[in-house]
Amino acid sequence: MPKTVETSLGKVQIAEEVVAKIAGMAALECPGLAGMAPRRQVMDRLNEVLRRENLERGVDVQIGPNGDDVKVGLYIIVQYGVNIYDTAVNVQERVADALNRYIGMDNTQIHVYVQGVDFGEGNR
Repeated sequence: MPKTVETSLGKVQIAEEVVAKIAGMAALECPGLAGMAPRRQVMDRLNEVLRRENLERGVDVQIGPNGDDVKVGLYIIVQYGVNIYDTAVNVQERVADALNRYIGMDNTQIHVYVQGVDFGEGNR
């Protein structure tokens, strides 16, 4: 269900996919983040084969029926050696700031799920 805002001129609807892309872009800008963990493996693999960038990867958005109850789940992979808690909080803060700045969503729950640690290419 898209987020809908009523104005004096009419309705503005923002799709969940737009929220997911903004959240994904903001999260990827965080230091210490190695990447996003796949949530929809079939689509993520198809996008890799087609060489498409998928900014929604690792992002789950739920918008309640009234449009005010917005929940964003971010499934992340952190770099080895960083403070995992600080990185997760930084992701929350950056995503909250981006959603507020670009869409005006200031009452959003942002949940971060650390799915793995990236040890780098030479250390696996």
